Amino acid sequence: MKKYAFILVAITLLAFVKKASAQTDPAAFTGAEAKLKHYDALYILNSGDDKKIKGILRNMDNTLEDPRLKGKLHIELIAFGDGVAIYMKSGTYEQALKDLQAKGVVLAQCSNTVRERKIDKNDLFPFISYVPSGNGEIIIRQYEGWAVVHP
Repeated sequence: MKKYAFILVAITLLAFVKKASAQTDPAAFTGAEAKLKHYDALYILNSGDDKKIKGILRNMDNTLEDPRLKGKLHIELIAFGDGVAIYMKSGTYEQALKDLQAKGVVLAQCSNTVRERKIDKNDLFPFISYVPSGNGEIIIRQYEGWAVVHP
């Protein structure tokens, strides 16, 4: 008797469960809604590859232009290891970095990389900031709730 009662209850519950259906109109999906008042994102660069550097610069700019995040987004770029190439005066990224900085992006360089590679700070752009360690920055920001982006 208990067995039949259980089956009857299960069938009754299943009658109230809405069937999962495939998305019928893909154009109706517009992505996630930015419901918070503020978002923080830490972009990580530890590669000196030109394609990678240009990609991360483009990614940050595209994110800043996302209409859902306009006026709600704070970005920091942390470079360490080979990523120091982005901040070298000998590189080609100065204007792109200045444009991002003008939009509020914080440009940070790992001091450990500079010290360990014996890089003269005069060889780096004067408008960048320094943090004690890139990995420390990642850990702290992640625990502060920042989105960590490593494209």
